[in-house]
Amino acid sequence: MSDQSNSRQDIYTRITASIVAQLETGVQPWIRPWSAGHPAGPITRPLRVGGQPYSGINVLSLWASAIAQKFAAPIWMTYRQAQELGGQVRKGERGSPVVYANAMIRTATDPRSGDEVETSIRFLKGYTVFNVEQIDGLPSQFYAPPPERTEPLQRIKRADAFFAATGAAIEHGGSRAFYRPSTDTIRMPPFGLFRDAESYYATLAHEGTHWTSHAARLAREFEGKRFGSEGYAMEELVAELGAAFLCSDLDLALANDGHDAGAQHLEAHSSYIANWLTVLKNDSRAVFTAAAHAQRAADYLHRLQGATAAAVAS
Repeated sequence: MSDQSNSRQDIYTRITASIVAQLETGVQPWIRPWSAGHPAGPITRPLRVGGQPYSGINVLSLWASAIAQKFAAPIWMTYRQAQELGGQVRKGERGSPVVYANAMIRTATDPRSGDEVETSIRFLKGYTVFNVEQIDGLPSQFYAPPPERTEPLQRIKRADAFFAATGAAIEHGGSRAFYRPSTDTIRMPPFGLFRDAESYYATLAHEGTHWTSHAARLAREFEGKRFGSEGYAMEELVAELGAAFLCSDLDLALANDGHDAGAQHLEAHSSYIANWLTVLKNDSRAVFTAAAHAQRAADYLHRLQGATAAAVAS
């Protein structure tokens, strides 16, 4: 095995291990551990030093690191970036892993035709970042505390507008939330049955992620649909991660206390965690795959914003 393959496997193993460690304590590392507010504006995902949000597996990796090390700040940077800003990572601080995916073009001679053929080769590169709470001497704005949230607990207009714009058929009634593929509908308990507004929208985001799996949308399907199967566990993991990404994007704060408000509709929560642990321990790449599918689902729902109104107007 090449050095590059060994390095790639180390990245998969390291990030998966950090997520497994959190799940084994009953904490889901895809619920962001910090306040959504920041003096620079609303915080959604973990941020690079320039303010750009991370995506996919890097969101999970940095959320897990923040939970494990009790960081409240959402901003991360490399050792060199900290130095360029006049800061210094404190001695003994441990960095957190993130990855960079790209492709390179290689030219080779086709042995049959003798022609030069270009081949795209995908690669994954890992590097280390530090939370601003691990760094001394940065400009003051990196340490500014977030403002207090003042939004009352009531229906959240931006979230209602987001899910309405998807065009998904959403019905209300009963005490269970689920997506029914046969009718292509989402079923939600009445709003008043949830412990808070964020729980309702997190649950709707979970089911909305399932909704994207339809053949007419992203055509996502894993082998095995029976409860307890790896395919079922993978789809549920995708839905949980998709909901986490969407809640972050919509600035919906959820408490990570071992009882996920967004997943309270799951009837056997401990069984879900056990199933996810089995999948992740059997395949260190599984969470990377789930995160990629979840990111595609979230991106798909974002692309629908405004599309419904445009269709009606045309």
